[in-house]
Amino acid sequence: MKNKIILLFVLVTFLGKADEGMWMPQLIEALNIKDMKKNGFKLTAEQIYSINKASMKDAVAIFGGGCTAEVISTKGLILTNHHCGFSAIAGLSTVQNDHLKNGYWAMKPSEELNCPGLTVTFIKKIEDVTVKVMESIKSTFSEIQKDSAIKATIKSLETLAKKDNHYEAFIRPFYYGNEYYLFVTETFKDIRLVGAPPESIGKFGGETDNWVWPRHNADFSMFRIYASKENKPADFNAENIPYKPIHSFPISLKGAEKGDFTMVYGFPGRTQEYLTSYAVDLLIKQQDPLRVNLRGKRLAIMDEDMKKNDTLRLMYTAKYAGVANAYKKWSGEMAGLIKSNAVEKKKKQEDEFLALVSSDPVKKELYKNLFNEFKRTYQEYAPLSKQYDYFTECLWGVDAFRLSASFMPVFAELKKKQLGKENKFETLLKDTKPVLPFKNFNKETDRKLCKAMLEAYVAATDREFMPRYLDSLLTAHNGNVNALTDFLYNNSSFIDNEKAKLMFSDFEKSASLYERDPMYLVASSIYLHYQKTVIPQIGYFDRQINDLQKVYMKGLKENVKDKKFYPDANGTLRVSFGKVADYQPKDGVLNLHYTTIDGMVEKNKTGLEDFYVKPRLLELFEKKDFGPYVDKNGKLRIAFTGSNHTTGGNSGSPVINAKGELIGTNFDRNWEGTMSDVMYNGDFCRNIVLDVRFTLWMIDKYAGAGYLLNEMKLVK
Repeated sequence: MKNKIILLFVLVTFLGKADEGMWMPQLIEALNIKDMKKNGFKLTAEQIYSINKASMKDAVAIFGGGCTAEVISTKGLILTNHHCGFSAIAGLSTVQNDHLKNGYWAMKPSEELNCPGLTVTFIKKIEDVTVKVMESIKSTFSEIQKDSAIKATIKSLETLAKKDNHYEAFIRPFYYGNEYYLFVTETFKDIRLVGAPPESIGKFGGETDNWVWPRHNADFSMFRIYASKENKPADFNAENIPYKPIHSFPISLKGAEKGDFTMVYGFPGRTQEYLTSYAVDLLIKQQDPLRVNLRGKRLAIMDEDMKKNDTLRLMYTAKYAGVANAYKKWSGEMAGLIKSNAVEKKKKQEDEFLALVSSDPVKKELYKNLFNEFKRTYQEYAPLSKQYDYFTECLWGVDAFRLSASFMPVFAELKKKQLGKENKFETLLKDTKPVLPFKNFNKETDRKLCKAMLEAYVAATDREFMPRYLDSLLTAHNGNVNALTDFLYNNSSFIDNEKAKLMFSDFEKSASLYERDPMYLVASSIYLHYQKTVIPQIGYFDRQINDLQKVYMKGLKENVKDKKFYPDANGTLRVSFGKVADYQPKDGVLNLHYTTIDGMVEKNKTGLEDFYVKPRLLELFEKKDFGPYVDKNGKLRIAFTGSNHTTGGNSGSPVINAKGELIGTNFDRNWEGTMSDVMYNGDFCRNIVLDVRFTLWMIDKYAGAGYLLNEMKLVK
């Protein structure tokens, strides 16, 4: 009787909220469709994912390097977030023609702007290749031999999938290497900017509102995919035509109310839902606080200088946004995990797992030392993690260090050439030439960053663990960080624009001189030190932890029978489902599930810089010129919250109603809800969605680009 009680207790503890999970679309029929139907979904699993028929997957794409976009017309028009299109828009902007600041709208096809380097990738097929990957492993293999065999098999399978076609392919491990899946993809390279609101609206609220609710920003931008006349991927060419998609999302004008079904379809980047208590404890007590502190110092310096003039603002705006995004995310993650008592909950799950397997002598023996091994490994890993964070978040947060070190391969190949060996010097030199002078780099701003980061580094790092050359420079300058920094910035050719321009005119002839450049010497010394000492050890412990997690994950899936385990996010196509939902962040406070333009105008009245909007929007508000995009109460809604499980990479994801219609674009999570990367809490983890009706209003009423609506399927 006692064992039955324990088993019931374990199952209840392990069962997650109905809204939790990032599910693989090809497994929806087997795992999720019944739950989705219970929550209101009206379509079939095959309408979500099919390899034989057009389905929703054919309208969901990887945008650039790490966002999601959705196809919303039969002419290849795609919708994503403003912050996802930010870099592309910034790259098309100048001080004289600032598309970030002013917004941009193509009023005819010839005005759509080519975005060099931007790609959009669709998934054509997902295949379980676990058996094929594992069949090359023999029982006598060591861990290194297993790893080598798996990599070789993966490479072979990827090559085979790409043979005799224009597709690409990649294989990813799932459940810490217990399963493997092949993804066949199609990538389009001719992508053009169609429209984007001014930054003040697309990023309304700035860093003040980032990762928080309520939100009022129109976080969207629009691009178009172009293809060859055969509708195949092609490089940019004036002869290319708009892509004809297999599927595009119809758009609902009805909106969404509390309790309505929502589905997010996209490419979530990374989660770690099955971490142990030891990992979460390290995250809360060391990793997140350290990273937040260092990024906070960098943000303060960039912010001060960006306010000086538009040149500096444009130079650092994308960089600032990237640093700030993780800064605030990690802050919220800490708060949410502490609020949820995450470490104790994880410990309870671990104890209950051991209790669950204790009735079977074989399983009991297999898992008895598992969590002791986790504990020992994390104790040894913690100081290395600290050193690594001081490398990546502190020293490598200085552009001069990171960019100067990028020339290391050039010097290495030159030495081969001088010795008469086969080399790639000429190619590397040609590829590296555009790097100098450094782009989006201001010498005096970077000097300040260097002083602040070196000061933090020296205060926290024992001299014996420092790179030797950096240590010698500190000694030479009597430990004075300011004097050392000035020495580097006053005597380096790499960071002096005029000297940098001359470097390539006689690079080979004067290479020995440039190789003795003090900035290059200290940067290469830092890089080599961490590559030779800390990073290999980090890699060793990462493999140890992954092996332990693989055992734990296998144990969970095999023994906790009443729970369906979704794999951690790894940048592959996923579905999450939930409902439009409000939440209570603290006692006595209830956050409604939607915001309206009224709130944007109220924030604007504060006069704060982050809440500035252009007069055009205020004029439309005063006239109440909201068109057919209002709700039943005559309000123009901007955003809403849902209980969908999302993470980075879901930015730009389509948010779909029960009928498969687009109702919004996912763009953020609430601050405390960022903990969902480690532990989902259905009480307050919320994704934040731009209401598609506000997007349409911006296109139609604000931008005057209503012609774009003619190619969309609007459902009233």
